[in-house]
Amino acid sequence: MEPGATCRACDSCKLGRYELCPDIVFAATPPYDGTLARYYRLPADLAYPLPENVTLEDGAMMEPLSVGVHSVSNLGGLRANQSIAIFGCGPVGLLCMAVAKAIGASRIIAVDIVPSRLEFAKTYAATDVHLPPKPLEGESRMDYSRRNAETMKKDLGITERGPQAIDLVIDASGAEVSIQTGLFIAKAGGTFVQVGMGNPNVTIDIGAVITKELQFKGSFRYGPGDYPLAISLVAAGKVDLKPLVTHRFKFDDALVAFKATKAGKSEDGKGVIKAIISGPGEE
Repeated sequence: MEPGATCRACDSCKLGRYELCPDIVFAATPPYDGTLARYYRLPADLAYPLPENVTLEDGAMMEPLSVGVHSVSNLGGLRANQSIAIFGCGPVGLLCMAVAKAIGASRIIAVDIVPSRLEFAKTYAATDVHLPPKPLEGESRMDYSRRNAETMKKDLGITERGPQAIDLVIDASGAEVSIQTGLFIAKAGGTFVQVGMGNPNVTIDIGAVITKELQFKGSFRYGPGDYPLAISLVAAGKVDLKPLVTHRFKFDDALVAFKATKAGKSEDGKGVIKAIISGPGEE
């Protein structure tokens, strides 16, 4: 289920960018309720049949996977044998890596401040990982980001041009320093896609954007073709969603699931990547 019904009549809808519809009714976005119910009404063309080899649990993961498809393939335009750096190893960041791997990226660099997340990313889809250094006392965020970028370039052999340059940078964290660092490591003429939503007021080095002629794009949910491509990648075995589901909850335990997701770990201390809530009456 693609949980966003649009007006189909505005300029954005008619131009094939329905994710920008001003009148979209999107599940769990106030004032609209979410899909945690026995039934949820939406237009039939937003419900996608799953191939026989794709489980309902995989189907529930198509929403975040479509975010990855939209940002990496649709907006980022990543092609086989290109390189990508992804900031943030949460569910969306990991799925961006999975999409990049399915496309045939030559290098997938994962960046996060949590070592355990980097370890998982390396086993899942990343070819390289980077743990940013600690900020120095009195160091500004911009100075820290420049130092972090230089550290990445040195440790991972990243250049601004040539085969070791980064074609596409995805920020799935929303953190200001990640955005700043990403712009510094992107190659000349490269693309930067902002997926993570954090503090809306961030400072960037606009000089880096101008002198490197970077394409800076915002990514909002998903659009035409993203769900079908996500489903086909899973059906073809090019993306494995199962390792990302770390927790499963009964429908009546939905509140426990939300609390665990918010805390980042369940009561037993196990870290949450993605939690699945069963439908009413299901185990």
